[in-house]
Amino acid sequence: WQAAFDLIANNLKTLDSPDKAVFYTSGRTSNEAAFLYQLFVRQYGTNNLPDCSNMCHESSGVALSESLGIGKGSVTLEDFYKAEVILIIGQNPGTNHPRMLSALQKAKENGATIISINPLPESGLLAFNNPQTIKGAIGIKSRLTDLFLQVSINGDLALILAIEKMLKARDKESNNVFDHAFIKENTFGYDKWSEHIDTFDMDYLVAQSGITLEQISKAADLLENKNKIIACWAMGLTQHKNAVDTIKEVVNLLLVKGSIGKPGAGTCPVRGHSNVQGDRTMGIIEKPSAALLQSIERNFGFTPPQHHGYDVVESIKAMHEGKIGVFIAMGGNFLSATPDTLYTAKALQRCQLTVQISTKLNRSHLITGKEALILPALGRSDQDNIEGSQMFVSCENSMGIVQMSKGNLKPLNPLIKSEVAIICGIAEAVFGTSGKVPWQMYISHYDHIRNAIEQTIPGFDRYNEKVRNKNGFALPNAARVGIFNTKTEKANFNIGHINEIKLQQDEYLMMTIRSHDQFNTTIYGLNDRYRGITNERRVIFMNEDDMRQANLYSGDIVDLYNFDGGTTRVAQTFVAVPFNIPKSCVATYFPETNVLVPIGSTADKSNTPTSKSVVIKIIKQVQNQS
Repeated sequence: WQAAFDLIANNLKTLDSPDKAVFYTSGRTSNEAAFLYQLFVRQYGTNNLPDCSNMCHESSGVALSESLGIGKGSVTLEDFYKAEVILIIGQNPGTNHPRMLSALQKAKENGATIISINPLPESGLLAFNNPQTIKGAIGIKSRLTDLFLQVSINGDLALILAIEKMLKARDKESNNVFDHAFIKENTFGYDKWSEHIDTFDMDYLVAQSGITLEQISKAADLLENKNKIIACWAMGLTQHKNAVDTIKEVVNLLLVKGSIGKPGAGTCPVRGHSNVQGDRTMGIIEKPSAALLQSIERNFGFTPPQHHGYDVVESIKAMHEGKIGVFIAMGGNFLSATPDTLYTAKALQRCQLTVQISTKLNRSHLITGKEALILPALGRSDQDNIEGSQMFVSCENSMGIVQMSKGNLKPLNPLIKSEVAIICGIAEAVFGTSGKVPWQMYISHYDHIRNAIEQTIPGFDRYNEKVRNKNGFALPNAARVGIFNTKTEKANFNIGHINEIKLQQDEYLMMTIRSHDQFNTTIYGLNDRYRGITNERRVIFMNEDDMRQANLYSGDIVDLYNFDGGTTRVAQTFVAVPFNIPKSCVATYFPETNVLVPIGSTADKSNTPTSKSVVIKIIKQVQNQS
């Protein structure tokens, strides 16, 4: 271990600038480890702290921060049980967030109406079977979704605009569809937004959304007289070029209905990893706020770097250009999770040293710099004992609730170190033991880390006391109580623009999805029971009419191509599968088709890869008849 720490330290010390090192973080890293990691990196002298948020909910953070003043969702679990309408947009709870299904089931039992918006029908919502209940065990199914709106890929913004335009027309007649008192008291920019809505032609919005006027009218009917509305979304909204505008338009809809800052209403970006939100709260961000940097300087006696660092896409480009000497990943499967796989692989190989701090092996360990280390770390489920006392860590969920996490499994090997110990070991090798940050004290007991977090990060007063409560504690959330910490000190309406993607006759718009037997990049099996796929992952879901026009039949073997930026990207040997998906739209599994996602195609403002809007061509393989 010491040799490994010294090797890392020697490489870091020989770089002619701290900005020639990149420090990646995955969403499984605990609050305690994440806080120490960003503290070490900033003491070293850089803000190069890309993380998995850059690839998933960065668009949500940007949109919510600019519109509501906080980059997190505003609802709690209890709000679901009080909601009148729940919008589920670009998200498949049954496949990606199964725990959420039970909350939706309870909301439904309490009278909530559920509207699902997605290019693919979601079996978990359309026919829900909960095996943990008696009814579920004997096979009685309940339909959670009241209205399913099957949008074209990236048709969500047009759909929301169409619904708003229809509600605005109804409000003009009755003056009681919009919450005008809330709008006047709590929002900024309504008049300009209202004028903007009038500029759209309804036929155009209908065409862009892929939804019929009749279905849009049904959605407006369900929303017209309701004001306890929750909007949930995930990657289906965040990974498009106009993702930030789309999410802001969802917020606009909530604002006109007064559905923010009250029980049973608000925003809910649903995050997949167990602590992706907590890591950001702890300071894992390439663009730190002045307040965070000032707090670090005040509490630890060093001046952290003030300039912005690299996000994920910027880090990959910098590595590819030979600007990065050391790449360290705190968890995750960087190669598989990122876009443009071959480009990313070459980028990693141009580093002098790559370090993977991991709980299990993955494909990222196979593509390395000139030197490479794999540092085995304890998982969250492992016991972490220090001098006879078992440590625990903490995480923050999508609702802003912080809870403890304590492992109960005996580690596979007594030499495996915790993430905390690994970070502190590297830090001591770089700075020595007499520096300004007491790394040895942090290793000795994690309560010391939480004390440091309490002093540095707002909302963590009495951290060690409150985190030991059975149900944890909720972090402060201004938007939840109707306070908007924006520049205008009000909730801001946004003027959103549709990003119309014009396809050639032989082109399709591809979205990447996950299977039932999958968690992020970890694939547990080859069956996707919700979509009828068995023993295979290299499949492409296609509209049956599109297949006929392309002279393709079910089971045909095809290759997929993307030519963005003049580069040929290919994913070979996929099985064509007819499926209920809108025309010109196709779907493939992540990460198998990440090779097709262009490194240069990202969302405006958030720089998130556009993994849900990839233009491809499909070419049938010529089978050898001999």
